[in-house]
Amino acid sequence: MAANPPDAASPARPTVPAERCTRMEEVRAGIDRLDRMLVALIAERQGYIEAAARIKGDRGTVRDPARIEEVVSKVLAEAARAGLSPAIAEPVWRTLIERSIAHEFEVFDRLRAKG
Repeated sequence: MAANPPDAASPARPTVPAERCTRMEEVRAGIDRLDRMLVALIAERQGYIEAAARIKGDRGTVRDPARIEEVVSKVLAEAARAGLSPAIAEPVWRTLIERSIAHEFEVFDRLRAKG
């Protein structure tokens, strides 16, 4: 049975680099491809959040303000190197961190409730 050809949004199909886009379809295809990649990376990150919930022995250690600031600082440095605006990077990561902490609390509590 022949494989289905990749659709326009498939990571296998090359997209036009942003600086060469001339049509909105090209822009949207590039964004859609990147969104799929971001989802996969955030899902992988979530796995580490769940590992932290499993490893940490005390619920009080789930939120670590010093670690939050360390992560944001590293992200802003990397964003500067990559040409990502700090006005995008910082609020996106702070939201990601807060949602990750909330998820970690949920997993921490669920694991401890099982006994």
